Parts: sequence; structure tokens; C-alpha cells
Amino acid sequence: MGYIEELRELIGTRALILTGVVVVVLDQENRLLMVESDKGWKLPGGFIELGESAEEAGRREIWEETGLIIDNLELIGVISGKDFLTKLSNGDEYFPVTLVYVTKDIKGGFLTPDGMETQKAEFFHWSFLPEDLCVRDQSILQKYQIKESLVNR
Repeated sequence: MGYIEELRELIGTRALILTGVVVVVLDQENRLLMVESDKGWKLPGGFIELGESAEEAGRREIWEETGLIIDNLELIGVISGKDFLTKLSNGDEYFPVTLVYVTKDIKGGFLTPDGMETQKAEFFHWSFLPEDLCVRDQSILQKYQIKESLVNR
């Protein structure tokens, strides 16, 4: 049983604050890595496990969800707040605090979705991103694009 499951045993479905990571992974053509689950397309990432650094969690999640090995993660922001309250079908609720990283450093591996959490993993050109992105990912990508446009002036 994992940490979150242990907390749920103690407090039931009450809202938790959970810390996770999302990694904006860009390939050599500046295309964006996205994964598809049963809930649609999203940026890859997940919750940080006990004793794990945020960077370790980012690398682990990318490996688990896509089969790619990445390095040199750069923190670009934190997403949190009441707008991101998540209510699961089993009644569990949580407010995520999401550390957002970016990397262009793909060290190896093969783009292979895990088949459990992730059915597909693909790189997309920015002008052809999936339309059904969640609010969190829309916010992340909007902030990233604004930051990039200011840096590249």
C-alpha cells in the first residue's frame, strides 16, 4: 500500500493537499511530449513518492509513462489553488501542488507507453496540440509559452 492509500485509510475521502510534478519535455524539433490516458491527453507527470526529490519523481514518471530517459530538469513554475480541486469518481478529493519542469535533454529510451496509465505517448507540434487538455495543462502551457516569448525577445 502506498503513501496516498495509507492516508486515505486514515481520513477517508476528505480533501488532501498532494504534491506532484509535470514535465514539459521537448524534442530536438521543439515538439511537446504528451500522453493519452482514459481521461484524454495530458502532460506526463504524477505524484512525488515519500523520500523522493521532485526531480527524481519527474524522471521516474517520464520513464514509467513513456519509456524515455530524461535529465537536466529546470523548474519553471508551480501550479496550485482552488481552481485545481480534483474530485475522483470514488469520492476522493485533493488539491494538487504541481511543480512544473521543462527539459530538452532526452538521454535515451524508446517512446513506449506503459499500457496501464498511458495508452499513447506522442510528440506534438505546438500548433497541433490535442484540444481536450485539462485546465491544469492549459494553464501550464500558457504560462510556459508566455515565459518563452519573454526570454526569446
